[in-house]
Amino acid sequence: MIKLQIIGNLGKDCIVKEVNGQNVINFSVVHSERYKDKQGVQKERATWVECAYWTDKTGVVPYLTKGKTIYAEGYPEAEAYMNKDNQAAATLRMRVQTIQLVGGVGEGQQQQNTSGSSNYNAPAPAYIPAANIPMASTAASVASDAADDLPF
Repeated sequence: MIKLQIIGNLGKDCIVKEVNGQNVINFSVVHSERYKDKQGVQKERATWVECAYWTDKTGVVPYLTKGKTIYAEGYPEAEAYMNKDNQAAATLRMRVQTIQLVGGVGEGQQQQNTSGSSNYNAPAPAYIPAANIPMASTAASVASDAADDLPF
């Protein structure tokens, strides 16, 4: 089994189609990478992935707009073809299983997880670095909290 995980920006608004009675959300994700070549010239390389998300949960569609940063995982599919200049070309596609909007509230986005829940308006969880949590007091509080949660 091969699994593909990508984080990137949507290249355009998603498109929803119905195929044989099932909904498919089509979108493209781009990941841009900046680097310097051997001569020290700044370059940029973009990798595009065409995505198809077969789902009955289309409530995420209004959030899949151009420029949004997403995380998606699924199975890769490659397709070779001849382009309009009669040159051999290839396309990387992904059959999406999980999609999640990423970015903080400061970016005007909320975290969206469509892997199995339909809670599309859940706030993004706070990130607390592990170095800021005192271990001794945490262990003691967990033990006392566990005793309070007993049903008898």
